[in-house]
Amino acid sequence: MFSHIMVGTNDMQKAKAFYDAVLGSLGHKPGVIDEKGRCFYFTKTGVFAISKPINGESACHANGGTIGFTANSKEEADAWHLAGLENGGACCEDPPGMRDGVTGKYYLAYLRDPDGNKICALHQVG
Repeated sequence: MFSHIMVGTNDMQKAKAFYDAVLGSLGHKPGVIDEKGRCFYFTKTGVFAISKPINGESACHANGGTIGFTANSKEEADAWHLAGLENGGACCEDPPGMRDGVTGKYYLAYLRDPDGNKICALHQVG
């Protein structure tokens, strides 16, 4: 369904360090910065990107929005969460743990990135 997701940042180096750490904990390579200063993380299933807003205004987070990243295990989700905290992220929502969903059980870990975007690592348990 999605080709890519892009979030805004006010500090590219800080955001890149954060996403290199959290996405690296899920097995992804560091982001690649293009000639326009945008940072891209390429995967088999899509692209995640960070960029300073092209309109020149400050980046802000989407109230009510969450971007979820797939984790292959509870341990991987916990490593993702710790990497985020160690690289400028902040806890939000409940602590990492099990949740019941409409399609089964999930292990979820939530963070806010350095620009306030809400992100999540999700491992579907059953």
